[in-house]
Amino acid sequence: MVWDPSPCERWDVPGECAAGVGKDGHEVMPKLMSVHHLALTVTDVDRSVPWYARVLDLDEITRREEPDTGLRKVVLRSAGEDFAVVLVQHADTGRRGFDERRTGLDHVAFKVSSVAELAEWEDRLAEYGVSYLPAAPSRTMEGSHVIVFRDPDGIQLEIWADPEP
Repeated sequence: MVWDPSPCERWDVPGECAAGVGKDGHEVMPKLMSVHHLALTVTDVDRSVPWYARVLDLDEITRREEPDTGLRKVVLRSAGEDFAVVLVQHADTGRRGFDERRTGLDHVAFKVSSVAELAEWEDRLAEYGVSYLPAAPSRTMEGSHVIVFRDPDGIQLEIWADPEP
């Protein structure tokens, strides 16, 4: 028997199942479009905000401080406004440093348009004295290339380029 998928089962028919019931009998949900923001816990927003702004060329959009709880949040946005990074400082700063081997966040990868753009990012990281591993083929996705570095709290960050056609 030849498989003849319904429109709801086909990945190449966008919007066909925007409403109604899916193949599993449950209501079809709207597709997630992208990541709106990424919130990272840092030990000191006063140290991290300038680093993220300078190194990753992000703009501070808003800042919230709650003196009664000690919570501090700063929202940084990319120039194209495609995403935001929220840096959060909790009152409890006695926690251990970042470790991607513990359950939770492993790393964050920021995407660029091409492998050629990775060289520009290497220059920028070097200019600001950020230690990094030079662009290399990714072991995760064949054809992709990645630069790996860490923020002031040791959170692993990457600049990523997908395979080029």
